[in-house]
Amino acid sequence: MTGPGWLAGTFAALMLTVAVYCAGRLLTARRWRRPTELDTDGAHILMGVAMAGMLVTGLRTLPATTWTGVFAVGAGWFGYQAMRARRGAPSSPWRSPHPAPHLLECAAMLYMLLLAAPAAARTAGGMGGASAGAPLALLLALSLLGWVVRLADRLTVRAPAFAVPFGLPASSGSGAADPAPGHRFLAPRCAVLCKIAMGITMGYMLIMTL
Repeated sequence: MTGPGWLAGTFAALMLTVAVYCAGRLLTARRWRRPTELDTDGAHILMGVAMAGMLVTGLRTLPATTWTGVFAVGAGWFGYQAMRARRGAPSSPWRSPHPAPHLLECAAMLYMLLLAAPAAARTAGGMGGASAGAPLALLLALSLLGWVVRLADRLTVRAPAFAVPFGLPASSGSGAADPAPGHRFLAPRCAVLCKIAMGITMGYMLIMTL
């Protein structure tokens, strides 16, 4: 991955900020019993740390093979949730109501991690592996940036749907303590800003692989 060092450092700092903020969301949501997308926040913690290491060598933590396994599990989770949503399964305020974009994020992470694998492993099937994947990288980047535009448009709404009060039955089946009726989602606009930052950074990283 190429690009100006200062820009890579800026994006790395942004991703670590998103990771720390999402970790804080998980702690705050449990303490205040205000719902947040547990799966999305958890995924963004992991993605933020992994992407910072991909952008700046000194910030690397786990090996690429380990991260690949992590995001393969994430892709399986969001893929399953997307299928449930298509079947009209009951939703939960503690899970993402729109899992498909996060499945896309996991796919983008897997693609970038495969490019980051040792050169011998990447070239085992031929020297054209990276160039052959260029259309996929471009498709992923455009899809993520399109999602960013859609999210940014939602920020202009005066009273977004994801921030309205709600009430729940005694158990939502999410494994987390149910919020009290009338409680609002935790900082919905900040959550959207995190998704926008994640989408822009992923789009940049994917374009840099072309």
